[in-house]
Amino acid sequence: QVQLVESGGGLVQAGGSLRLSCVASGGTFNLYAMGWFRQAPGKEREFVAAIKWSGGSTAYADSVKGRFTISRDNAKNTVCLQMDSLKPEDTAVYYCAWSRTIGVPTTTRGYDQWGQGTQVTVSS
Repeated sequence: QVQLVESGGGLVQAGGSLRLSCVASGGTFNLYAMGWFRQAPGKEREFVAAIKWSGGSTAYADSVKGRFTISRDNAKNTVCLQMDSLKPEDTAVYYCAWSRTIGVPTTTRGYDQWGQGTQVTVSS
């Protein structure tokens, strides 16, 4: 059973940066892709970014392209999300997710395990 633990959330002013990390443990040899999703109050969970462990292919939501960067450290079983030029509308709980799907899934159905989430709040 893969377990995911996120860290790095917090409060930042608009235009600032945050870096989220997610450490995976347990059964990591099965990792295919990791993703980040977010969920704001009253809204559905939405895709943010994803990366394939092998080869490093990535995918981003249009709303974060050019501002967010996803990366992975295979040796440490860690995936990071560098968030720059943050906007108030980026405020949400951010979730790390693990997928056994071949490819880089961009929907919640493509992921099999989820972290507990970390709050990101961007003030205007």
